[in-house]
Amino acid sequence: MRRVHQFGVGVIALLAIMPAFAQLNSGLNEEEGLEDLYGGEEFVSIATGSNKPIYKAPAVASVITARDIEMLGARSLNEVLETVPGLHVSMSTLSRINPVYSIRGVHTGYNSQVLLLIDGVPLQTPSTGGRPELFNLSVASIARIEVIRGPGSAVYGADAYSGVVSVITKDAKSIDGTDVGGRIGSFDSRDLWLQSGGQWNGLDVVFGLSYQSSNGDSDRIINSDLQTMLDGALGTNASLAPGSLSTNYEYLETRLGLKNDNWRVGFWGWNQDGSGIGAGGAQALDPSGTQTDDAFLVDVSYQTSDLVADWNFNTRLSYFFYDTQTSFRLLPPGAVVPIGSDGNLNFANPAGIVTFPDGLIGNPSGKAKDSQLEVVASYTGMYNHRWRFASGIRHQTNDSSETKNFGPSVIDGNQSVVDGTLTDVTGTPFIFLPHSSRTIHYLSLQDEWQFSPDWELTAGVRYDNYSDFGSTINPRVALVWATQHNLTTKLLYGSAFRAPSFSEQFIANNPVSLGNPDLDPETIDTLELSLNYRPMPELQSTLSLFTYEAQDLIEFVADSGATTQTAQNARNQDGYGFEWEASWKASRSLRLNANFSWQRSEDSDTKQRTHDAPGKQFYLNAHWLVSPQWLVNTQLNWVGSRKRAQGDLRENIDDYSLVNIAIRRKDIAPQLDLTVSVFNLFDEDAREPSNGTIPDDYPMEGRSIRMELQYRFDS
Repeated sequence: MRRVHQFGVGVIALLAIMPAFAQLNSGLNEEEGLEDLYGGEEFVSIATGSNKPIYKAPAVASVITARDIEMLGARSLNEVLETVPGLHVSMSTLSRINPVYSIRGVHTGYNSQVLLLIDGVPLQTPSTGGRPELFNLSVASIARIEVIRGPGSAVYGADAYSGVVSVITKDAKSIDGTDVGGRIGSFDSRDLWLQSGGQWNGLDVVFGLSYQSSNGDSDRIINSDLQTMLDGALGTNASLAPGSLSTNYEYLETRLGLKNDNWRVGFWGWNQDGSGIGAGGAQALDPSGTQTDDAFLVDVSYQTSDLVADWNFNTRLSYFFYDTQTSFRLLPPGAVVPIGSDGNLNFANPAGIVTFPDGLIGNPSGKAKDSQLEVVASYTGMYNHRWRFASGIRHQTNDSSETKNFGPSVIDGNQSVVDGTLTDVTGTPFIFLPHSSRTIHYLSLQDEWQFSPDWELTAGVRYDNYSDFGSTINPRVALVWATQHNLTTKLLYGSAFRAPSFSEQFIANNPVSLGNPDLDPETIDTLELSLNYRPMPELQSTLSLFTYEAQDLIEFVADSGATTQTAQNARNQDGYGFEWEASWKASRSLRLNANFSWQRSEDSDTKQRTHDAPGKQFYLNAHWLVSPQWLVNTQLNWVGSRKRAQGDLRENIDDYSLVNIAIRRKDIAPQLDLTVSVFNLFDEDAREPSNGTIPDDYPMEGRSIRMELQYRFDS
């Protein structure tokens, strides 16, 4: 509470100077111009399940609309999320530079602390607990993105730990016709999309198709990798470094939706075909390695308010299937490494030194299934109350397959040379991850109580029972006060949890990492104070202060006297900070958005700063409507104050600033729009942190130019 008191001094100072800013724009009124582009007041549903104006929502939330995305010139979900205060899209330090959403200093390599929803359905794989590996989403089908920073387990359950990202796709009404478009750009990138929505036999029908591909930026050079270190220790010369990160990709996304007054049926499919795996599965460059994924999500829901007066019922059944096939050359051809009697790398007690002329090859793959049935009932028959009751059951399974030329039952260290012949260990005790399953039952209760005209209290609690580790209870309380007609104050408390993934529990036969079936879930308690000030319709600002305590964070810890690491509830983490954001419609043609976030997170025992996460971020966005047909959008994104892990002697990661610009010309021909975008305009040498086996960190994409054409057929 002392931290919140200190932050309050800054709040008072900010509120004191706000009236001065109001005088700068006192002559403006609500007219056409940017209002047409952005619409009016934003509403958000992610916080409670019911729509509320964002400044009244019992959460620290952000909303990004399809119009916002269009102005940015963004092509993917990850590019859009970088505009959210306190959220940074980084790269995994474990393998494959998987996108990581770091919120308020909380993240891991698998990034299972942020829950991603697509039309309200969780998109996560039980093997890692996070999103599919290398997952990215085209913006073509996105109607809006809602983000809450802070815990959401009281409504959404597991993994809504440090935040929730909810993607709402376009419905037939928002499309109302057919849009087609294409984009070409640097690195041989190609995008095509089609979105169509309308009426058919009394049904709202929507169909979407989008394709994205790129050869990747070949200038993202890695000078040294894991094999470089092995070469230095063993006197070999097998490393492929210097060489570029393997960042080529090819995605195909399909969507079909049917809806009437009560029923909604949705199908979403996503395919990743032979994408590159970044720095390699073991942080050794692997230009031949690939990942191919097939995922689809089916959800059916029925909603009615006609059964019982004052009651609304929504029943939803969903099924998510994910099939991933990987091809890893973990170490390059010609690698010479010490092998233990179990067939894995072993530097402490090797059985022999083995040469791999075709490389150390492993192809871990798997199929995951996630089924969920949920019933939500809302009751509004009690004066000034809105009750929400939810109950559900969820079942998750994972089945793995694997071929490789090393490991238990394949080699024992007595061979001097092992070629590229692969052994299939699927269905044997020697696979990397055995069959795993869990069943989850949950109940939740929430009340939104408007106990006076200026005060609303939202209180909720959720009970989750997991068949593999037990139960957990997570409450939340949010007090929203209309302090003045133009000032809203929120005091928020919530707890959340993250369930241990199947990999953290059961991974085996691995030269580095081992699972632990006795893990407890990670937990977090968060306290927030948020003030939203609106001195005039054209200007508003929000300051959000937070402090949290995270317990039982899961990490892989080195085993005594061995080369392996075992998953443990290894440490606790404390964090605090603030996020400031402002939006100003300076004139009919100019809108400015800015945000700044600062956080300090540290190990509760050692007081060492949390590594890799940005301590400071600044974002500035200017939308300039030059004329009814011309729009210029510029962005500045600064990321700074990132620390190394304890014991990592490298210098701290350099700060960077990226500048993007998009120029849009509407109606270059009837209903045809043209957009030209430049990302990383000044070709900044920006880098994201690695774990040390890549000493110079991961270089980000250099300057890229994109040209987009979009045509609309009216309904």
